[in-house]
Amino acid sequence: MTTVELPTANGGTIVHTLHEPGVWTKPTGPFQSRVAFAAAHVVADPLGGNTPGAPAVVDWDTTLAFRHHLWSYGLGLAEAMDTAQRGMGLDWTTTQELIRRSATEAASVGARIAAGAGTDHLQEPATTLDEVVAAYETQIGTVQDAGAQVILMASRHLAAVAKTPDEYRAVYDRTIPMAGSPVILHWLGPMFDPALHGYWGSADVDTATAQVVELIRDHAANIDGVKVSLLDADHEKAFRAQLPDGVRLYTGDDFNYPELIRGDGASHSDALLGIFAAIAPAASAALRALDNGDDDAYDAAFAPTVPLARHVFGAPTYYYKTGIAFLSWLSGLQPGFTMVGGLQSARSLPHLVETFRLADAARLLPDPDLAAARMTALLTTYGAL
Repeated sequence: MTTVELPTANGGTIVHTLHEPGVWTKPTGPFQSRVAFAAAHVVADPLGGNTPGAPAVVDWDTTLAFRHHLWSYGLGLAEAMDTAQRGMGLDWTTTQELIRRSATEAASVGARIAAGAGTDHLQEPATTLDEVVAAYETQIGTVQDAGAQVILMASRHLAAVAKTPDEYRAVYDRTIPMAGSPVILHWLGPMFDPALHGYWGSADVDTATAQVVELIRDHAANIDGVKVSLLDADHEKAFRAQLPDGVRLYTGDDFNYPELIRGDGASHSDALLGIFAAIAPAASAALRALDNGDDDAYDAAFAPTVPLARHVFGAPTYYYKTGIAFLSWLSGLQPGFTMVGGLQSARSLPHLVETFRLADAARLLPDPDLAAARMTALLTTYGAL
């Protein structure tokens, strides 16, 4: 058995014995009952600048290998989303290259990919709605040219310039048809990005929801689905019940995904989740169990991952990316624990220790010896051992 010495809250240490890793098998075909995307992070080049405010320098080989890891478990890829540090270290020049490279790799293996189109290349705050529309058009073109499905990301620039629901509606009425094929809308709550407070023109969630439902109904033929990341399971259930036939609700609720994906008999959520990047083997097993009508296996795969997800996405939620990269490093999927923008420093050492413990409890560390060695190296570097 593999053991590791971990610090405790009172300044002492305990010896932690790691579990044997889970036995995770890879699917032989696509999932039948749900559509599932994992929103992936990027791996920083440890020899790049990657300091706060500096242009991103990416380890492309490892970043793309991580995407193949997700595809091997049957998951679609949601590329260049907030998990990839859009607006938190990933600049537009690098984002374009990321979308192009990932789309090429997806095509090579017949995998599904959707990518975020937003407005974050604007160097100055937008002053008009026309500027926001033009910015969306630029990024939609990049995603289209790469051959990926368009995800219309929530825009900080739109949130800053739009004052009423009608102004949001005016922008989306113009941008949704630009893609030429059904898009995924994106509603990211302020816990993920405080700049998006009051998105859709109201801080009242019910009022905003009514606006989004009306928008979707009027553009249903051009909308594949809507990703909702508000961490409110009751709201999501009520919202998805109002959607027109054929329009999916992609849950972005990293706290309550098992019950939302399972559904309530009347409706269910599909998935577009950052936590799926960290729990891909377990997510794959759960989705296969759902296909097979095996509720016990579904619960057995997902239930141990929920404490991990709720910890990784704990407040301040927007720093969850640090946990995703940390787990990738512990799992041997990247050589170092570094992030663009220096974001590896965004979580405390005690937070990372608990992330390690919960990942082990979920049997998601494929090589316990490697994980223990890397955890020990980090603790030593921090001066905790």
